[in-house]
Amino acid sequence: MKYPVAIWMLAIGAFAIGMTEFVIMGLLSNVARDFGVTVSDAGQLITGYALGVAIGGPILVMLTIKWNRKYLLLALMLIFIIGNVAAAFSPNYGVMLVSRIITSLAHGSFFGIGSILAASMVRPEKRASAMALMFMGLSLSNILGVPFGTLIGQNLGWQMTFIIIAIIGLIALIGIVFFVPMTREEVKSSMLNELRILKEKELWLTLGITLFGFSGVFAYFTYISTILMNISHVPEHFISAMLIIFGVGVTLGNIYGGKLADWNLNRALQIIFITFIVYFVLLYFIQTNPIVMVVGIFLFGFIGFSMSPSLQLKSTLVSQDAPTLASTLNQSAFNLGNALGAFIGGIVVESLPLQYLSLIAPILTAIGLILLSINIAINKKASREA
Repeated sequence: MKYPVAIWMLAIGAFAIGMTEFVIMGLLSNVARDFGVTVSDAGQLITGYALGVAIGGPILVMLTIKWNRKYLLLALMLIFIIGNVAAAFSPNYGVMLVSRIITSLAHGSFFGIGSILAASMVRPEKRASAMALMFMGLSLSNILGVPFGTLIGQNLGWQMTFIIIAIIGLIALIGIVFFVPMTREEVKSSMLNELRILKEKELWLTLGITLFGFSGVFAYFTYISTILMNISHVPEHFISAMLIIFGVGVTLGNIYGGKLADWNLNRALQIIFITFIVYFVLLYFIQTNPIVMVVGIFLFGFIGFSMSPSLQLKSTLVSQDAPTLASTLNQSAFNLGNALGAFIGGIVVESLPLQYLSLIAPILTAIGLILLSINIAINKKASREA
């Protein structure tokens, strides 16, 4: 089946958003050097972005619940472009941080609304594939966009990276204008209907699993370029190649993680969490070897991001009555996990030798595993009593 051009335009938007979120990891040392701040301080640019997604996304959803979806997508892409242009021309660290927060406001709502629109443009039996096509832009941003942006930033300055991201955002904006159809149907959701989901205790427990389970990934990944250069002793000009390898791992992890989730959702998460915790310990010993880390960085991306489909699906299953807010809250949980991981990672980098980060990060994932075990026990008890 040929998919509408509009879905490809949404995929380009997803690519740009994924690129602006993740490319900062590869440029952290460069940004810190130019602004005269520590790498730990520069890491808060990641924290600020994640918090903007987590807090700003749900607020935007509530404020725009009655908006036409096409107009909302256009507004979100405009915010995204302005934020990236502001980042490119930031005169100091403070302005850079504010620009990152502005950019982040487009993130959660774009994926929530965009996926709903993508599904509405195809036959019912193809909706999952249409949504997957849109999210493929996010996966490709890790394989192509982040390494390319890192390479540009290291050779032409990180400012040029954000200018290029803004241009990609502009292409997506123009594509949405011309190809995304104007939805005429009445919006059935209301603020009250969407807010009712907040009373569900299982939703909050599930979001907690996402938050802590995924935060272990970002505790280490936030400082990946610094680790590769200072611990693994990988030359700076090879960092972009290493990030390509990481991106391939991320994409394959998403694919096979989804297959594992289809088999048994909770069991899949248990296997992935336990495997990831054990792998972090192994990472402590192999991260000093640049050759072994070629495989190590691939496995880190593969295992870490294989949990994403399971966490996404688990959140969806407990929130079917409020799809817009639920999908955005799930993005919030992911990004709060990113922020928590970056924050904890920053504390470790400031107080301990950098190599110990691989032993501290899995503690966060272990908390996610504990919450998952509690969730499984509660569901089993409810099933017995039913």
